Amino acid sequence: MYRVVLLNDDFTPMDYVVQILQEYFHKNHPEAVSIMMQIHQSGKGVCGIYPFDLAETKVALVTADARQNQHPLQCTMEKE
Repeated sequence: MYRVVLLNDDFTPMDYVVQILQEYFHKNHPEAVSIMMQIHQSGKGVCGIYPFDLAETKVALVTADARQNQHPLQCTMEKE
């Protein structure tokens, strides 16, 4: 299993991060805001824990969406 992690940066809008958490990780609004604040305050936040293939796909989708919207948001995965 792998943790999918979003990393903090000083440029990506907080609202966009919340949108990503809702769209790709199916978090409700309060959960998404809580994870976004964790990312903002501690530098990173876990979005979910998935099998390798699914984690890899989520990282690719989030990264592609961020680049398409011209945000430097970084999404990585870490072995559980």
